[in-house]
Amino acid sequence: MQKLLDPSTIRLKEIGRVRSVRKIIASVTGLSSFMNGQLVTFSDGNSGLIVGFMADEVLVLILGDESRVRIGQEVSCVQKEFKIPVGPEFIGRIVNALAEPVDGKDPASAGIEYFPVFREAPETMARAGVAACLETGTKMIDAIVPVARGQRQMIIGDRMTGKTTVAVDAILNQKGKNVVCIYCCIGKSFSSLTKVVQLLKSNGALDHTLVVAAPACATVAQQYLAPYSAAALGEYFFFKGRDVLIVFDDMTKHAWAYRQISLLLERPPGREAYPGDIYYIHSQLMERAGKLNERQGNGSMTFFPIVETLQQDVTGFIPSNLISMTDGQIHLNSSLFAEGFKPAVDLSMSVSIIGRKAQNPILKDLAGPIRLEYAHYKELQRLTKLKSSFSPEVLYKLRRGEAITAILTQEKNFPVSVAETIILLYALDRKMLDNLGIPKVNKFKNNLGACIAGIDPQLAVELGSAGELTPSLTGKLDNFLTRYIPTIEAE
Repeated sequence: MQKLLDPSTIRLKEIGRVRSVRKIIASVTGLSSFMNGQLVTFSDGNSGLIVGFMADEVLVLILGDESRVRIGQEVSCVQKEFKIPVGPEFIGRIVNALAEPVDGKDPASAGIEYFPVFREAPETMARAGVAACLETGTKMIDAIVPVARGQRQMIIGDRMTGKTTVAVDAILNQKGKNVVCIYCCIGKSFSSLTKVVQLLKSNGALDHTLVVAAPACATVAQQYLAPYSAAALGEYFFFKGRDVLIVFDDMTKHAWAYRQISLLLERPPGREAYPGDIYYIHSQLMERAGKLNERQGNGSMTFFPIVETLQQDVTGFIPSNLISMTDGQIHLNSSLFAEGFKPAVDLSMSVSIIGRKAQNPILKDLAGPIRLEYAHYKELQRLTKLKSSFSPEVLYKLRRGEAITAILTQEKNFPVSVAETIILLYALDRKMLDNLGIPKVNKFKNNLGACIAGIDPQLAVELGSAGELTPSLTGKLDNFLTRYIPTIEAE
């Protein structure tokens, strides 16, 4: 009798009934003790999330198939926080917004814990300053717009300008670096998601990556929940002292999903028909990124939110909101993309507020003048379009600008190490590439990795760990380049 009355074994459950269904929103009566954000279960097995209430009914967002929900159907509610399963078993898997595997493999079981989907961000005293750089493998970003571990760096641009490519290349570059990556697909086509997954598999990156899939064919509710679930899955590793990178692809479609939900809830629309709390739902997500201090485990969680613009308008409601809550932006320009400058990073509009603090010191010194030199070259290029003869000084500046452009451009899905980037910028700084011409500069950068392994394999290791360009290291770089460049010139 004592065991039967043990309070720990008692579970209180309320039963309500569906009064009406409005697309993905169900009005439920009979639930008197509930919390906003609490999970409910329909009698057919569907799940729902409480997203609002009125005087005598609760508004529930249907997470599953809304066509199965009927008026009069029973709805049960247990007073507990909305949590999803998390754990190391999810690495290499594809899951939906409820962390349910959708890759056809067996459900994850070992080491499973449960984390809340909507969680408060770590407090200020639990955080520490950024100290390490997250190497993206994109030369232009690592050199000029560096990203620190724990930073929120937005990737913004028009559609079809390479935003996803930049983010996926960063995931590919984390192979072997003990960084857990999460790719969160929100509202994109199923074919786009399939291409990303196949790319990760073919490059061996799925071994350190988890995919949260809420494509366009998923329910609006899952598209809304997906980024919060991805953050919860990342927080498992974050609070255990690991480094985590999460790509949200993309937040514009997440805003569309939330706008649809809000309009169905009959909440008053504001600017561009978005609800007034759209800023809050994005800011509470972005604040979950950061770097923990040593007492909290020293983990870091870096966010790459992707935002789509219309005709390069960064003043739109969603882009301007997210710009204000991130630590920098990588701006991709459609005009540069059309010119063949890929990745099409607009250096005049891209910025990293805290990344320079954690950047490799050698890279920081060598990359310092590149942004200004490139800006001067583009301006000079515009001024000389209508002229046919130039002074020797102008010709030299044009040749140097072409060399800078050739060095900064990069093929997609081929990340470049920091050591290779340092060597390229060192050669550029010493003006060794100015007179080679674009074809030979391209050959120089494309064959660089193989030549380092053949001539001086230890050089890459030293460049990756060195804090400054010592005379010894400078001598090794000069020796390598004097042996390597003549082979390019002779071809």
